[in-house]
Amino acid sequence: MRRRHELSDAEWAFVQPLLPRSERGRRRLDDRTVLNGIVSKFRTGTAWRDVPERYGSWATLPTRFRRRAKDGTFERMLRAAQARTDAAGDIEWLVSVDSTIVRAHQHAAGARKEGSGRGLGRSRGGLTSKIHLACDAVGRPLAFTVTGGNTNDCTQFAAVMQAIRVPRLGQGRPRVRPGHVIGDKGYSSKAIRTWLRQRNIRHTIPERSDQTLNRLRRGSRGGRPPAFDKQFYKRRNVVERCFNRLKQWRRIATRYDKTAESYQAAVTLASLLMWA
Repeated sequence: MRRRHELSDAEWAFVQPLLPRSERGRRRLDDRTVLNGIVSKFRTGTAWRDVPERYGSWATLPTRFRRRAKDGTFERMLRAAQARTDAAGDIEWLVSVDSTIVRAHQHAAGARKEGSGRGLGRSRGGLTSKIHLACDAVGRPLAFTVTGGNTNDCTQFAAVMQAIRVPRLGQGRPRVRPGHVIGDKGYSSKAIRTWLRQRNIRHTIPERSDQTLNRLRRGSRGGRPPAFDKQFYKRRNVVERCFNRLKQWRRIATRYDKTAESYQAAVTLASLLMWA
């Protein structure tokens, strides 16, 4: 009997072929049982020690999760799921980009500061992280980055766009360039518009009021206003719905993980199941 927060048969049928297989060593705990335990933990927000015993030893779950987070297994599974969907012609390359703030619990503090960083920032609200994300036309995550909550959105735009990499099932280079990008005023900058124009990527980004005033103040030297389709811009709401679905996972809505690596793996796993 399938319990709440466990993978459905359809989700498992989608995910199972993407899991790495090990033919060597002693018999391991069933992959579906382990994955159900990991998913249940991140969806309910419980601690590893409090995961129900039906998912096996509590020590097995974090060990398997961290191993796969460290070797990039979840990332490869997500790429494979995107490639399969793209091969079926089910990705509309209208990409929306945005970010969301995640409050960090006190348990997320205290990790070593060596390495690539913890993805934590301090503001008036305390420690926070920020997920910068690009999704397709129906709100499925294509790529994301995790930074401190005090990081400006526009500084991560190029990194998020360059992280979009959907492999081909057959021959050919991965798909890396959207057909159209929609962003809010936080991405209205000359550098971003130039970056998109150089790559022949159409975009719909509203101009900030201060930029409009500066352009008008300069008269003819200010140039033309950027093209903006108000009706087309309404389709940007899919990225907000994407964040809403991600934050239904309680340990994504609030960060408890000390390392950015573990938190990114949790977001990747949630993103994978959204493609399922």
